[in-house]
Amino acid sequence: MSRTLAMILAGGEGKRLYPLTKSRSKPAVPFAGNMRIIDFALNNFVNSDFLKIYVLTQFKSQSLSIHLGQAWHLSGVTDNFIQTVPAQMRMGKHWYEGTADAIYQNSKFIGLHHPDHVCVFGGDHVYKMNVREMVEYHERKQSELTVCAIRMPLQQASRFGVIEIDDDYRMIGFVEKPSHPKPLPDDPTMALVSMGNYVFETEFLYSVLEADAKNVNSAHDFGGDVIPAVFPKHRVFVYDFSQNTIKGEKDCSYWRDVGTLETFWQSHMDLLHDRPGLNLINPKWPMRSYYPPLPAAKVLSDSQGNNSVVVNSILASGCQVTAATLVDCVLGFGVQVGAHADIRACIFLGKAHVGENCRLNRVIVDKNVYIEDGIEIGFDREADLKRGLTVSETGIVVIPKGYKVC
Repeated sequence: MSRTLAMILAGGEGKRLYPLTKSRSKPAVPFAGNMRIIDFALNNFVNSDFLKIYVLTQFKSQSLSIHLGQAWHLSGVTDNFIQTVPAQMRMGKHWYEGTADAIYQNSKFIGLHHPDHVCVFGGDHVYKMNVREMVEYHERKQSELTVCAIRMPLQQASRFGVIEIDDDYRMIGFVEKPSHPKPLPDDPTMALVSMGNYVFETEFLYSVLEADAKNVNSAHDFGGDVIPAVFPKHRVFVYDFSQNTIKGEKDCSYWRDVGTLETFWQSHMDLLHDRPGLNLINPKWPMRSYYPPLPAAKVLSDSQGNNSVVVNSILASGCQVTAATLVDCVLGFGVQVGAHADIRACIFLGKAHVGENCRLNRVIVDKNVYIEDGIEIGFDREADLKRGLTVSETGIVVIPKGYKVC
């Protein structure tokens, strides 16, 4: 196998996920009870046996850096590594001005390893992918750039780069975030969109980054500037993500950009089906993360013999549920739920207290939150706003980190 280097873009500010991103970057947001969003990209590379990985950070990166230090150690016996690279103004006195500029400013790290290919992937999406298959496809096509793509409903495609291909899957059209996405010829309800994952020939990457850096009219973004400039003249091919395979799974085509409160909430609800599209329990594709030293979760009755009811829910280590009802919930590490609480379709990022007789519906609870007895959240929009909570357009309520609800 040719030498391959991975560079994961993990500097996302995550404005649409606020207040979950008030004190952390988007890739550092906890997910699925015991993971963080960045873990999906890292597991994809490690499970694909690509073990030379740079993680480029920028906004509010401390939480992410701590997590990487705790969870992602590779043996010092070999030259494999997962290394955090913070923004350092290497090419002048400016932070990263776009995704292409982030790679350009750190291009000297590429040269240290003399790779044949460079994988440039986002660090803020939720999915499982055998990256090796995409690299092998890139080699077979003798491609200079390969873009990973997925079919997307037309009404959602405006948030992504929309692609056109010929019969050989060579790119013949690309528009970043078009107001009127072009549908697929075989399905007028769907468009082919970029997932923001790229494989470059190394010398080709150097050349396009240099050209982009010299372009004063460029925003220095792969989707907005680099791809539109190169596909008409170069060998740019598209890899169909739906063809990707993982050992032990029949279908691994689930992919979500959890960039909004709605998609973040919905992707958690997706995990609670009996056959979820995103399977996190596959011993042939382990999902690594950091697990604090906590005891196993406990589901208890109270002293009067009232039982807890837990339906379609995930409970991480350190949780304790006492005579409460949980339906369609995800509880991160160390969440305590008091007697007779009724919690439905809620996500807890970790270490929170819910008092007795509380009622919560469609609430995202960040870490270190304390909810006093008898509180109701998610039923009265105006009351939730008066408490200083964030309420999305669809009624999802967010309790920010460290908040006390009384």
